Amino acid sequence: MEPVSIWQLLMAEKESQPEIFPQKNPLELSSSPAGGRRRTWPEVVGLTAEEAERKIKEEMPAGTRVDVVQPDWFVTMDYRTDRVRIFIDSTGRVHKPPMIG
Repeated sequence: MEPVSIWQLLMAEKESQPEIFPQKNPLELSSSPAGGRRRTWPEVVGLTAEEAERKIKEEMPAGTRVDVVQPDWFVTMDYRTDRVRIFIDSTGRVHKPPMIG
């Protein structure tokens, strides 16, 4: 009988149990509906704030607030389904995917 490492035992146990929180592809999340709408826009990273805002407003219902957040600005932690925040870098380009909230 061959010796078995702890790592092999842990991996065997993991494979035999169902995942409690299955991993999701981030691109699936970005296009999945949140009340019929997208939640994130990873494709606008690198665009200017104006270009990103225009793209997001095309897909969101009228009345949705799109806030451009400058570097080092503070934001509140409340979650709002009628708001999308665009975080930009010092050059005015989007540096992380905008999301509802």
